[in-house]
Amino acid sequence: MESTATSAAGVSTRTGAPPAIAIDALTKRFGQVSAIDGLDLVVQPGEVVAFLGPNGAGKTSTIDVVLGLSQPTSGSVSVYGTTPREAVAHGWVSAVMQTGGLLRDLTVRETVEMTASLFARTQPVDVVLERAGISPIAGRRVGKCSGGEQQRLRFAMALLPDPRLLVLDEPTTGMDVEGRRAFWSAIRDDARLGRTVVFATHYLEEADTYADRIVLVAHGRVVADGTPSQIKALSSGRVVRATWPGVRLADLDGLPGVDDLEVNGDVVLVHANDSDAVARHLLTRTPATDLEITARGLEDAFVSLTSSEVTR
Repeated sequence: MESTATSAAGVSTRTGAPPAIAIDALTKRFGQVSAIDGLDLVVQPGEVVAFLGPNGAGKTSTIDVVLGLSQPTSGSVSVYGTTPREAVAHGWVSAVMQTGGLLRDLTVRETVEMTASLFARTQPVDVVLERAGISPIAGRRVGKCSGGEQQRLRFAMALLPDPRLLVLDEPTTGMDVEGRRAFWSAIRDDARLGRTVVFATHYLEEADTYADRIVLVAHGRVVADGTPSQIKALSSGRVVRATWPGVRLADLDGLPGVDDLEVNGDVVLVHANDSDAVARHLLTRTPATDLEITARGLEDAFVSLTSSEVTR
């Protein structure tokens, strides 16, 4: 009999059921260039995982292998206990890519209907149009749709086979703020029903807000893996912000415990491990006012954990 367990990200899973994605010692080389260098990753069913890294980190190469679009040089990848290509053939996996061919002269509905004809079984066209938030523009020609609307169309197409795993590459590119919120609301609803979501994005606030778990990659391997709070905690120190009219960098010589300094007009930003010492110095020895101390965010952790000095 199967029992339930809780994953590291707090998602309830069935013990004995295969992971949504299991990657072991994955490498991918293009000639002398190593795009993926011994990457290990396990994603459990129902997790929403942000897959982040700088350009050239190996994100796209890894996604291509998970989708069965590329074969690894070495290592193994399984999707729900089978090969990526078999999982795709079963309709268990769908992807929403940043770009992709759409026929501009077809309407939105015609595009979804044509895509549905390629599957043995699909959700009703009206259902996926509604889920993607594009029912009101179903009769519009694709060429007249905005970039954000075309992304939602790709999302509707991906939902047709009711996949177990949804892979998203920059899914909200071109969407306005309202569209992005509606999109992520739909994603979270799907995740609550058990769908696994893995997404790559340059909008770090999306990863911070909507992911159960963040996986940071650099130079083809995982450098950090945890909840958004855990990832942010890996970037030690705080940021001290103050107003100092006419300040110059030279005026900040002698500040204690400083990791980095920025001067933007009359605003001073000090990244420091000892924020109390910096605050005392600014308040007692300088004309600085309006002082604020904040914890470092996901962007700070992203930069510090994926920099070449740390990961090489």
